[in-house]
Amino acid sequence: MPALWIAHVTVTDADAYCKYAELAGPAIAAHGGTFIARAGRYVQLEGKERPRNVVARFASVDDAVACYHSDAYQEALSHARDASERELVVVEISE
Repeated sequence: MPALWIAHVTVTDADAYCKYAELAGPAIAAHGGTFIARAGRYVQLEGKERPRNVVARFASVDDAVACYHSDAYQEALSHARDASERELVVVEISE
């Protein structure tokens, strides 16, 4: 079943986070992920507001989790850890 990778992010260091974004896109694409939404307009209805919201679609939860744990994504993530506050969840799509 397909899955969505959903990230809610507050960027605290734009320069370092830019490096994350440069590396994360190719890492996600290498695992079959395609972006559905990237930092577009949003309306916060509940919970903690994060001004950057990203959604990517993967073929499965396992593919999304493999991407997260890949060397390429972990390298990208090393630039985001001290440059952002974030939540990331992978959700299976029930079609």
